[in-house]
Amino acid sequence: MTQAFDIVIVGAGMVGAALATGLGRSGFRVALVDRGSAPEFDPSLPPDIRVSALSAGSERYLNDLDVWPGMLAMRATPYARLAVWDETRHPLSNLLPRKVADVVFDASNLSARHLGHIVENRITQQALWNSAAALNSVSLFPDNAVSHLENGDHHAAVTLEDGTELECQLVVGADGAASGVRELAGIGVTKDQYQQQAMVISVRYQGPVEDITWQGFYPSGPRAFLPLHAAGNGESWASLVWYDSPEQLAHLKSLDNRALMAEIQNAFPPELPLLTHIEAKASFPIARQHAKTYVNNRVVLVGDAAHTINPLAGQGVNLGFQDAHCLQTVIREAKRAGCDLADPEWLTKYEQQRRPANRRMMMVMDVFYHLFSNRTPPLHLLRNLGLGAAKAMPFARNRVAKYAMGIDDELPPLIRQLAERLPGMKQL
Repeated sequence: MTQAFDIVIVGAGMVGAALATGLGRSGFRVALVDRGSAPEFDPSLPPDIRVSALSAGSERYLNDLDVWPGMLAMRATPYARLAVWDETRHPLSNLLPRKVADVVFDASNLSARHLGHIVENRITQQALWNSAAALNSVSLFPDNAVSHLENGDHHAAVTLEDGTELECQLVVGADGAASGVRELAGIGVTKDQYQQQAMVISVRYQGPVEDITWQGFYPSGPRAFLPLHAAGNGESWASLVWYDSPEQLAHLKSLDNRALMAEIQNAFPPELPLLTHIEAKASFPIARQHAKTYVNNRVVLVGDAAHTINPLAGQGVNLGFQDAHCLQTVIREAKRAGCDLADPEWLTKYEQQRRPANRRMMMVMDVFYHLFSNRTPPLHLLRNLGLGAAKAMPFARNRVAKYAMGIDDELPPLIRQLAERLPGMKQL
């Protein structure tokens, strides 16, 4: 038996569940399909190894969906400062202060209480999943995947692995970087694999919860600290990220926790607090990927299904939430105008708004990647001059901060000019 909906969303991760909530609250009949089941949060358990730095813009969107208060009631750690500095050794390293050109972005300079929150992915996903499930207009199909897609002129339909058939006006692919919907719709991608990989380590350290997240840049890649919640007994949780070659990360993963802790304490900047415990570790390859189109007839892509970026600043999910917010606005306007939800005029507006914005963030992340992840002396001078200028010019620094917070859509001109010259940018 075929079930009829306005929209079928495939992928109930953070972005897909947010879109389902937003559309369901607007009265659309939505089917939400996911390979997994509802995530569960247990406050007695250690933090999820997967965390995201949610921007102020994402907070506003989640608050509009009425899920942000519930997330705060679980666990979310605000950060008021973000620091960046260069840790590369150079001929004058022994003569100059260690951080000649460190840059600190401070919420107080923006008349804000914080720059964002570090939140465990399972908390965000559970809050959104629960919100979508509570709506009568949203039907969940967990533990299921799409086996067939019909992308017709007058309607779309998906067949699930258990044989269930769902008919609709529009199918949304929110099923991640390896999107099955994107493949079934015949949408290609451009992809660049970075030489580095990223290792994420969940740790405890001595001291109170910090209000700063920082990244020290090394030739082999950045090493980052993201504060989490208190652990009790004078300790706190944090998430560390170590970018390096696949060979080096394979070596680190082979170490027992005691040896790994010693390696971390020695290799990270001295700003790292004294570690007391390693809870979990994992590594993953990183790539820049962009769908050649976000729309094919009655199929539209959002989040990682449409684009993935270098995770240097944890901006991926923020871009996904911006996609979701934009698409639900466009769909509402199409309905108000009495149009088919897959009307090309309206879906083109979505792509025209989101593709340039996503491309800009890709450019920013690649500027940092190419500028910092090397030992070339001229680039070492250039990046320190750049950081020094940012430190000396509060207006420019605050523009960058507002862009990262999702407050300002405009990319600072110098970064845009640098990014346009990077390899592979023309094809995005």
